[in-house]
Amino acid sequence: MSWSDNNNNNNPWGSPGNGSGRNPGPNIDDVIRNAQNKFKGLMPGSFFGKIGPLIILLILLLIWLASGFYRVLPDEQGVVLQFGKYTKTTQPGLNYHIPWPVERVFTPKVTKINRIDVGYRQSPDSRVTAIRDVEEESLMLTGDENIVDIDFSVFWLINDAGAFLFNVQAPEQTIKSAAETAMREVIGQGRIQSILTEGRTEIENKTGVLIQEILDDYKTGVTITQVQTQKADPPSQVIDAFRDVQAARADLERQRNEAEAYANDIIPRARGEAEQILQQAEGYRQKVIADSEGKAARFLSIQNEYAKAPNVTKKRIFYETMEAVFSDMDKVIIDKSSGDTVVPYLPLPELSKKKQD
Repeated sequence: MSWSDNNNNNNPWGSPGNGSGRNPGPNIDDVIRNAQNKFKGLMPGSFFGKIGPLIILLILLLIWLASGFYRVLPDEQGVVLQFGKYTKTTQPGLNYHIPWPVERVFTPKVTKINRIDVGYRQSPDSRVTAIRDVEEESLMLTGDENIVDIDFSVFWLINDAGAFLFNVQAPEQTIKSAAETAMREVIGQGRIQSILTEGRTEIENKTGVLIQEILDDYKTGVTITQVQTQKADPPSQVIDAFRDVQAARADLERQRNEAEAYANDIIPRARGEAEQILQQAEGYRQKVIADSEGKAARFLSIQNEYAKAPNVTKKRIFYETMEAVFSDMDKVIIDKSSGDTVVPYLPLPELSKKKQD
């Protein structure tokens, strides 16, 4: 049977052709009528008239039921709605649902890392790196009553597609609001010096934990993978003054370090000198005590000898005293028995010197 009829210009379904040359598409009534005509040609007229419509309906029913098979990719989850109400979540693989209009299926990506920026907006054009600051989101009050301008990004993924789609009305806006709230709470507990310097990692970790707690309370079906601080500076209106303060603090810290280094150098040396002086004083004390004890013992010994022979002891003490007195002096000896006119002179120092030479 040929689908083309050059005599009456009918289309393949037996209807008149479109004069404009455009194919309006098959009509369901024409399809059913043609199918009935084909079955009538194969079967007796009375038999087909009874079961023909049932067979056609059965075929259409099978086609409709077969359309309920669907595939969920490895990075997706299937969310099944029955008459618009969420019923279940299906995992990757081949699945089945009652076809439309009874059930519908959504397959959101659950392994894709999504990103939300807070405090700034990036240009949608990837070739342009323009960033616009959003001060109503980025300006936050610190625990020591300073203001910090902080921009950060939150990275997240879906762990429960059903909860993500139906537990909250605007999940991305909810995530953003939770992120801003959590960051404000963490910043409000910190000091600006730590926030601007070494405290960023701790702030990111605390904020991520707090965001996750908030989203879990709302049952959003979202997992926070990372919080990344993009910028943390004083407000632009006072940043110059703040840098001056930072420079002054750096000078103060440098001078403090220099003073500590000097103290670490001078204090041990001073302690060493003090210990040396104490040791010298102790040695001198021991020497004086020993000398005094020796002199006292000598005096007692002389006293005992003097008691035995006073005259002899007296002369010996006299001679020893004279020896001590005249030992370092120039001495001249005059013999008085030689007479008054001639004074015999005996140059003892010169004689001693010649004797030494």
